[in-house]
Amino acid sequence: MNPRSTRALVSWSGGKDSSLALHRVLSERTHRVDGLLTTVTDTHDRISMHGVRRTLLDAQARALALPLRVSRIPPACSNDAYERAAREALAEYASEGGEAVVFGDLFLADVRAYRERLLAPVPLAADFPLWGEDTATLARRFIALGFRAVLVCVDPRQIDPRFCGREFDDALLAELPASADPCGENGEFHTFVYDGPIFREPVQVERGEVVERDGFWFCDLLRAGAAAERASTGS
Repeated sequence: MNPRSTRALVSWSGGKDSSLALHRVLSERTHRVDGLLTTVTDTHDRISMHGVRRTLLDAQARALALPLRVSRIPPACSNDAYERAAREALAEYASEGGEAVVFGDLFLADVRAYRERLLAPVPLAADFPLWGEDTATLARRFIALGFRAVLVCVDPRQIDPRFCGREFDDALLAELPASADPCGENGEFHTFVYDGPIFREPVQVERGEVVERDGFWFCDLLRAGAAAERASTGS
């Protein structure tokens, strides 16, 4: 580890872009990664937007051997409430000597500007290690590095719902419509990463029910052999 590396949290969605960002900063030793920060929706107890169960998020953090920090928000959360929860978690980390937050964003300038505004009142720098890289190249690199991921959320206005629950692999990339970004940067899809070079061991998952909710399609991932989760509505 570079003794001058910056202390950082990784903004963690559980998906491939945040996994690639974590892989990059670990490989280049630019940051001392203190942990992961994820937004979880209360009541549902799932990763916000992605819909992945908290139990799988916890298993992912254990497999990465990194501490997990959770910013909790209510269902149908307003942006103001989201920002308050996020800044509270970020301010706590800054008070512990944290210096930066790593984001996996790729090219959406408005999203980057929003992240930077969110951090502005907190003494933490925003770092975007993948920014501006070609997304087709990144998608192929993700697969070539040995990462394994499942599409857990699909926007049917952009790609066919049949992609929900599919493995993120070369076959899927070949089938995506030309209008879709290969990394889903425009919100076409979200993923859950269950294995890869930054994992000590795979997260054992099974694909559950694929359902439509609030205009999006979700694949409900379960821990392999977790009968209690399978029986739960978990919504």
